[in-house]
Amino acid sequence: MEDWRHGGFGLYLHWPFCASKCPYCDFNSHVAAAIDQRRWQAAYLAEIDRVAALTGRRVLNSVFFGGGTPSLMDPDVISAILDRVRARWVPANDIEITLEANPGSVDAGRFRGYAAAGVNRISMGIQALNDADLRRLGRLHTVAEARRAFDVAREAFPRVSFDLIYSRQHQTPADWRRELREALSMAVDHLSLYQLTIEDGTAFGARHAAGGLKGLPQDEIAADMYLETQDVCAEHGMPAYEVSNHAATGSESRHNLIYWRCGDYAGVGPGAHGRLTLDGRRLATEAPRAPGDWLSAVEERGSGDGVVDVVTPGEQATEYLMMALRLSEGLDLARYVALAGRSLDAGVVDDLCRMGLMVSNGVRLRATAAGRAVLNSVIRNLMP
Repeated sequence: MEDWRHGGFGLYLHWPFCASKCPYCDFNSHVAAAIDQRRWQAAYLAEIDRVAALTGRRVLNSVFFGGGTPSLMDPDVISAILDRVRARWVPANDIEITLEANPGSVDAGRFRGYAAAGVNRISMGIQALNDADLRRLGRLHTVAEARRAFDVAREAFPRVSFDLIYSRQHQTPADWRRELREALSMAVDHLSLYQLTIEDGTAFGARHAAGGLKGLPQDEIAADMYLETQDVCAEHGMPAYEVSNHAATGSESRHNLIYWRCGDYAGVGPGAHGRLTLDGRRLATEAPRAPGDWLSAVEERGSGDGVVDVVTPGEQATEYLMMALRLSEGLDLARYVALAGRSLDAGVVDDLCRMGLMVSNGVRLRATAAGRAVLNSVIRNLMP
């Protein structure tokens, strides 16, 4: 069995446009005064045709429209894309089709159009349940607007997830605890809860480097918020199945599980990354980040891939180690040996288990709750 089949096969489509650029965001997103959606539709369809010719009619487990703000896409563009996807691959009986949305771009009629096209899961970027913090984060919506948008999404889709950011400026553990319980009272089946990180190349990064961005919690307090997040979510029946993602049993993001289980996924759109196993070789693909460059590449060159590299078995083993240990299910030890050609260092594994950072039953190796809190260090110790 080809290794990618352990994780499945998904399609990621990147829509690069947003109504505004959030100061903390390092994703490939751009603000544009005008967008020719028909031209973009034609490019997406052409890329789907090209990639499908390479992969053949595989079973497709998931489709994910990410961004940017895909809820700015016209519903008929989404419909045309999904029609082409169904024609080129074999949709799994339980295929998950997710679309990311921002509360400010939610419209009931537009959402009904997405649902009619086949979207069955919404991932909403709410980010905070506090108006002052939403303003600090550069968000265009209020808490009231976010709640209304969330209710609209619940009416139209069977599965709705939303994101929150914690460890924000001037936020205390008590503040986060109240907000988290409020979020859990709203949650349908999935929450993504991320600690605020200051990234180079963002407005927050520049502000922080200049001595601004006051009131960020100290690392110890941020770590306490992380640990409390795990406990409170578990108490409410939404335990962490991945470091930053929580779900009721059976409601995990199937698309993201493909990433973490190191399956194959095609990346279509500006800056999109992919992993495809073709003719026995695993390839890493990366598209040009600039929207205009990607569009021109598709139209003039017939391919949106800017970089295609071969992933060696050793590199694939390292990727699997790094991704699988993010999951509560952990690492399949036999699969790791098949990729790496050797076992993990037994002495290192024993030491980590004695410290309470990992557990193993001889079949799978998992990070404990304490181990996931220092996961980067755990992985560094395990890597050859």
